[in-house]
Amino acid sequence: MSIQKHSRRIEGLDKNVWVEFTQLAADYCVVNLGQGFPDFSPPNFVKEAYIRAINGGLNQYTRAFGHPPLVKILAKFFGKLLKQDIDPLNEVLVTTGAYQALFCFFQALIDDGDEVIIIEPYFDCYEPMVRMAAGQPVFISLHPKPVSGRLMTSADWVLDPVELANKFNKCTKAIVINTPNNPLGKVLSREELQVIAELCIKHNVLCISDEVYEWLVYDDNEHVRIASMPGMWERTVTVGSAGKSFSATGWKIGWAIGHKDIIKHMQTVHQNSIYHCTTGAQQAVAEGFEREFEHLGAPESYFFGLRKELQLKRDQLAACLVSVGLKPVIPEGGYFLIADISEVDVDLPESTETKQPYDYRFVKWLAINKGLATIPVSAFYSSNSKKRLENFIRFCFVKEDTTLSKAEEILQEWSRRRKTQ
Repeated sequence: MSIQKHSRRIEGLDKNVWVEFTQLAADYCVVNLGQGFPDFSPPNFVKEAYIRAINGGLNQYTRAFGHPPLVKILAKFFGKLLKQDIDPLNEVLVTTGAYQALFCFFQALIDDGDEVIIIEPYFDCYEPMVRMAAGQPVFISLHPKPVSGRLMTSADWVLDPVELANKFNKCTKAIVINTPNNPLGKVLSREELQVIAELCIKHNVLCISDEVYEWLVYDDNEHVRIASMPGMWERTVTVGSAGKSFSATGWKIGWAIGHKDIIKHMQTVHQNSIYHCTTGAQQAVAEGFEREFEHLGAPESYFFGLRKELQLKRDQLAACLVSVGLKPVIPEGGYFLIADISEVDVDLPESTETKQPYDYRFVKWLAINKGLATIPVSAFYSSNSKKRLENFIRFCFVKEDTTLSKAEEILQEWSRRRKTQ
């Protein structure tokens, strides 16, 4: 029996940072600050809603494009935030996590040779998804500004508006934005989003806005939804995640919200791939949003309380990293904090893999020798940019206090050993 050659659409896309480093964490029984998931429980009100859904008979198929109670509350909830009258049946698509929403967008709207602008650092699935759709990713980096006398923040990483404008041309079909950003935690400002919006309108370009961390914006920063800006509703798809919103990443419920003329094409991909998402989980998420709608912006809101709790965890981890000689970049939002490791002298073994970036080798060394799992930041950059960003690693701080304390003990012990050598 001959082995068949794979499809061209997956050529070169077999490597995945999560497969490699999740296995590394499992093999060495580490404290896991690598993967972006909470190790604490979702709120009781959504767990109880899920149980009621199952016991109440919601164990069969529901509407393919979204359970009716869920699409209705999402349209109502985000219609209020976007100041837009959203049609729940035609302008909301429920997907198997935000991941599938992204996949549907690229498969439905990107053709051979279409260019898609991606701002780096970027969540690593954007590039392979564009390539699988036969599109051409075009990268533009956020540039860190030099700072003195204080810690760098994600706000210090900025887009050059002239450089961005030069990326747009007649082949540009879409731009991907992620705010708050993974891994950097940057929250795009209203001014930055206005630059992007004006370019999209000028060049008739679509925008897919990955906003899965929308409720996790810290300090006095503001999450601005680009779809709410003049001229952007009809050309923007906003992607969200119940997993991130309600700390239940394993439920894999996401959504895409946008104009019906865009969403209808995404529905075609959805019905010919996943077709349908878990009914009970959709019902639970619907009830969760009904509750949050009543308490939006109030202290009783889960979103409000989670943001306050995670800001404290962010600050705790940042202080620890500073104390052991790392230089954290304080995130404005999201689950993650990146840190500069360039001033930490570690005698790393030579890599057995060709041209493996320094941060990959450092992260492997840290897991194997110290029992702490992190993620290399160069994984979030295109091949031409990896070398410039190989001195940063990513920590996830959305963890129990006990997990963060264990990580702190590991880092402090490592620091003491370095000082005595």
